[in-house]
Amino acid sequence: MVMYVVHSHTVQQKYKTHICSRATLFQFFVIILTFIPPLIIAYVTHGFWLKECPYREQPDVRFKHEILLVVQGNTPGSFLAYSTFQNFNQLLQEKLRIPLIKSWETDVNLDGKYDSLHFNIKIPLTDSEAIHSIQLMLIFDYQLHKYVNLQMESMAYIHYTSPLAGAEFSTVGKLILQQSGPLPHKGIHNIYNVPVIDSTSSNVDAYNLYDVFTSYVQRNVTTEYASFHPVWTSGRAAGQPFVIQGTVFYPEESILYRPGFWQLIKMAWIQYLAILFMFLFLFDRVKRFVFENQVVTTVPLMIEKNTKNNACIKNRSCCTLYIDAD
Repeated sequence: MVMYVVHSHTVQQKYKTHICSRATLFQFFVIILTFIPPLIIAYVTHGFWLKECPYREQPDVRFKHEILLVVQGNTPGSFLAYSTFQNFNQLLQEKLRIPLIKSWETDVNLDGKYDSLHFNIKIPLTDSEAIHSIQLMLIFDYQLHKYVNLQMESMAYIHYTSPLAGAEFSTVGKLILQQSGPLPHKGIHNIYNVPVIDSTSSNVDAYNLYDVFTSYVQRNVTTEYASFHPVWTSGRAAGQPFVIQGTVFYPEESILYRPGFWQLIKMAWIQYLAILFMFLFLFDRVKRFVFENQVVTTVPLMIEKNTKNNACIKNRSCCTLYIDAD
């Protein structure tokens, strides 16, 4: 005769014991082995604590209309220079040559932040003068706002040398952010908001490029001009100036920062739980085997539960049914 299930209910098996027993000691060690090893495994496999994390941000860059320009000929000491720093110009004396400078910044996507700088510099020369190398430093105000409020004075250094006397130099590149360590995740970070060149000094050493670069690269955060397609044009006509023109783009940057406490906990908790679930499943099977087979002595008891109201029922009254261990 075929039989059908006409009713079902859950039965919960419980095991009781004294606090000072082998079963209690076993349960204590199971708890330790369930929760502690996942923490150790998550930590020693690296990545448990985030030491740094990247995000992307479009920097707010402004050209400060400050430059330092040095052009050289093919003989020692044959150089001309100009800067927007009055004290430096006074030190140049007869080596000072004032160029015609035009510059403008553009905001292509109209987001309130400039995307590029365009500049054109014309250096007047005599017919006997020739230019074989250039060194140009542009000064910027560089800011970040998304996490840390970073503000600093930075620079772009453009240089080129050619064995041919030049008529024009053209360059297109990007102002790239360089980090030697992550930034904090919040607060104001203006420790590098100091002049790249001390324009108040009348000492020639203050404008020595080697000393300027030595101090600059020791910063945790700097900017660098990156260009891979410079164009050097020779054949300057008589009476024509030497022209330097270029475009500096301000790209969106990938910035490293140190995560805050809650971000650390969020990432660590996910990794811990992923391993913990496996240990919970494993030791649940171990405990079930040990207690069901009475490897350690306990008093088993069975509780019938109504699946709807979670109440203990037997003949409509709550009860406990004891089962002989044998």
